[in-house]
Amino acid sequence: MQHAYNASVVHMGINHHLTPYLPAIKVLNFFITICRQKGYGDFILNIYDFDETIYDSDSTKDFYFYCLKKYPKILLSVPCMAWAFLMYILGVKSKTQFKEKMYRFLRYVPDIDSSLENFWNKNENKVKQWYRDRQQEDDIIISASPEFLLEPICKRLGIKHLIASRVDKKTGLYTGENCWGEEKVKRLYEIFPDAVCEEFYSDSLSDAPLANLAKTAKIIRGTELVEWNEYKPSKLKLFFSREFLSFLIVGGINTVSNVIFSTIYSIFIPNTTLAFFPGYITSNIVAYLLNSYITFKEKLSIVKFIKFFISYVPNFIIQTIIVYLFDHFVHGPSVIAYALAAVIGIPITFLFLKKFTFNKGKEKQK
Repeated sequence: MQHAYNASVVHMGINHHLTPYLPAIKVLNFFITICRQKGYGDFILNIYDFDETIYDSDSTKDFYFYCLKKYPKILLSVPCMAWAFLMYILGVKSKTQFKEKMYRFLRYVPDIDSSLENFWNKNENKVKQWYRDRQQEDDIIISASPEFLLEPICKRLGIKHLIASRVDKKTGLYTGENCWGEEKVKRLYEIFPDAVCEEFYSDSLSDAPLANLAKTAKIIRGTELVEWNEYKPSKLKLFFSREFLSFLIVGGINTVSNVIFSTIYSIFIPNTTLAFFPGYITSNIVAYLLNSYITFKEKLSIVKFIKFFISYVPNFIIQTIIVYLFDHFVHGPSVIAYALAAVIGIPITFLFLKKFTFNKGKEKQK
């Protein structure tokens, strides 16, 4: 409205044929001024995530398996996708780069538009009723799923505003970044610079950047709506995060190095339990380096190095007890005792590292 008014003013000064419209222009100018004084110039709206929020599943996952069932040749893309996923977990590739490899399966779908139509014919009923009951004309859907996948269902539902990842439906290549986290906010203001979010709904705390903009934000758990600040995620979710998967890989490397170092030391130290001590310390130096660079992506420091070893104290006690019991009662090969002890201590160590050493939980909340 402001741009239209400014244009009229310019033309008013140079085009005399607009003179008859001067009274109307003055009224419009007065109306715009009053609206802006009252704060009516903003675009007030409700924003929703899509997957697991208004749709009762993950649409990308559902579409992938739908296509896989119809076009088994998609399996040819699995090795490339698995490698890309490993690189993403290790922090070598970004989420966008991983997803580009995943969407390579689209190249094996001969008629993507027909597949999309048939897919939504089958899955439209997964749109949750609570959203249908409160849907408004100016709702905005912001999702990390591809635009081409969500456009058909949004048209069916009468949703006019969709912001999602821009993915080529034939090649799987991205234009821009994956629409996730801070990127959602960036995309929102690119399209709606004056947007004011009244209500926001999502199933994931990764949408905190959008939730922080809203007057009211809620987490969706199935059909239950929970106030954002009152929601407490299950501790089990920690063990399904990228960090934990990365920690498992690093832990696997640490387990192997622990077994190797302890076995080497046992050649010079006859007692299995005593040989375990220097092997444990040596392998944990390696573990600190890998966890800093790969899992938690933080710079090396003496303070964190000390906290890292303190975090491993409970793990060390547990592993020492296991090695001792195995050595005195099972009397099996020492290499098995070392491996068993390392595996059992993994989840305990991860929790201590995340909450105490690298403190990522508190940083993310900030």
